[in-house]
Amino acid sequence: MTTATVRNPDVTRQRLLEAAFTEIYQHGYQGMRVDDVLKRTGLGKGAFYHHFTSKHALGCAVVDEIINGEMGQRWMDALGETEDPIPALEQVMDLIVESETGNDGVFLGCPLNNLAMEMSAQDVAFRQRIEELFSQWINLIARAFERGQQAGTVRNDIDAQEAGMFLVASFEGCVGLAKATQNMDNFIICRKQITHYLNSLRP
Repeated sequence: MTTATVRNPDVTRQRLLEAAFTEIYQHGYQGMRVDDVLKRTGLGKGAFYHHFTSKHALGCAVVDEIINGEMGQRWMDALGETEDPIPALEQVMDLIVESETGNDGVFLGCPLNNLAMEMSAQDVAFRQRIEELFSQWINLIARAFERGQQAGTVRNDIDAQEAGMFLVASFEGCVGLAKATQNMDNFIICRKQITHYLNSLRP
């Protein structure tokens, strides 16, 4: 741990968040131990309690700042203001899988969905945060479909909001099945069906 890191509270906080995210992703929130987070960072409990009042506060911050930031940025970068969302959606889904497969990402599942399955029925603060992130994700895709409808690249007779929800559920199901079976072939099969669905949205 460098002197610069010690003197930079923002860097210290970010290191704690990133280490906690890794622990949650690998072991779940309930399996995360603050001592293991500190071991990853080389920081002491004083540094931890300077930034977070509890493990729960740390977990909520991981959802707000790490999962939300990473997920939102990826999908926003891909969809932006595009008027043809179908190839953009194909691209971002493939990029997510390609970027995470090398780190066993697909086989560990989606960080957001993992937490949804583990914590939504257990903790109101987690459930509200997770629900909001799913809502933002669905709305982002729905707005892209609406722009596509206006530009003539997406059928006008579809409900953009419902299509966005179905796409998110389908993608999460693909990743979840790959995790459950530890078999990438199952993901590929499911992902192929998403392509068929997206193509069916063309005018």
